[in-house]
Amino acid sequence: MNLKQLEAFVRVADAHSFSGAARELYLSQPTVSAHVAALERELGCTLVNRSTKEATLTQQGHELYMYAEQMLAVERRIEEHFGLERCRKTLRIAASTVPAQYLLPRALAVFRERYPRERIKIIETDSAGAVERVLEHRAEIGFTGTVLDGRHCIYQPVYRDELAVVTPATEYYRSLAGQDIASWLPHEPIIMREEGSGTRRETELLLERMGIDPASLSVVATIENEETIKRSVASGVGVTVMSLLAVATEAAAGTLRVHPLGAEGGYRDINLVLDPGYLRTATAESFIEIVRGIYGGSAHR
Repeated sequence: MNLKQLEAFVRVADAHSFSGAARELYLSQPTVSAHVAALERELGCTLVNRSTKEATLTQQGHELYMYAEQMLAVERRIEEHFGLERCRKTLRIAASTVPAQYLLPRALAVFRERYPRERIKIIETDSAGAVERVLEHRAEIGFTGTVLDGRHCIYQPVYRDELAVVTPATEYYRSLAGQDIASWLPHEPIIMREEGSGTRRETELLLERMGIDPASLSVVATIENEETIKRSVASGVGVTVMSLLAVATEAAAGTLRVHPLGAEGGYRDINLVLDPGYLRTATAESFIEIVRGIYGGSAHR
């Protein structure tokens, strides 16, 4: 067993593909396959399920992945310490929709300016998926819009986000401005984010604080994509609860109407997610420092 074999195995797991791993490693596909096959022979078990669609890990593969990623992380730290630039690796970041689309681009621009030779891969998923990737070491760091119970990771707030009710910009909804949202929202058709979304979880908690049972609402659609939700609201399909970050452009243009939650407070933290037992690279630490420098100030608290 050697590090080249372990790296090939990890890249196959990340890409769900032998050909994708080969492209990332600048190797031929047969070479990557040979590295993984050698590991399987040595360990006496199947690590990867091969199919015509994608490569997935077996249970033993998942177990090895955890150890292999730790070993590769130590290798990266040694390379960084001794300035071995020939061995630059890609920093993998898992983020839910709001931080991925509205917070990380600014941090990426600063990071790119300071470290032009480094590479970053953003994996956009829901909050549950971001946490899962961090814990499985398929991403070094994560960003979520909620805190998931029962997960052994660290959540560090980096941005104070605000949720608000978003409706079509019609005269009817303009007439509701200033009225108690809890008095009219239960009677409206509702568009919700998908299960696992941080925005959905925080929305349900917020509704409960307002005295509204989420199960009693008339949910007419469950949609994953933020842009699809906004277009659906603008078309009159229903109303939704959304981050002000996501709707700022449409609110300014007057195509959607925002109803702040006022005293109820639709505030939630966007969190940096870390595995406390994982050895992060200097590249990851640099990116974290940049994010905290941009968003960690009192202006966002």
